[in-house]
Amino acid sequence: MNKSELVAAVAANTGLTKKDTEATINEALTAIQKELKKGGKVQLIGFGAFEVKTRKSREGRNPQKPGEVVKIPASKAPVFKAGKALKDYVNK
Repeated sequence: MNKSELVAAVAANTGLTKKDTEATINEALTAIQKELKKGGKVQLIGFGAFEVKTRKSREGRNPQKPGEVVKIPASKAPVFKAGKALKDYVNK
């Protein structure tokens, strides 16, 4: 399912217009992005949690030159951890 299919499905279930539904979904995603940018966590009980994990810097190998060591800098990565209710729903 892509974004336009999600918008259509939510609009059909709520009775809202596709335009209003898309605006709502966009604002929800923007709010999640802003909270993660600040280093916060967004927890949706029963669904899951979005948070940012920090990856340490490390050494890697250049796949084109296997003998060459490449320094990989530290970075931040957004992660999603599914909640128990979502896991149970998917596994039924």
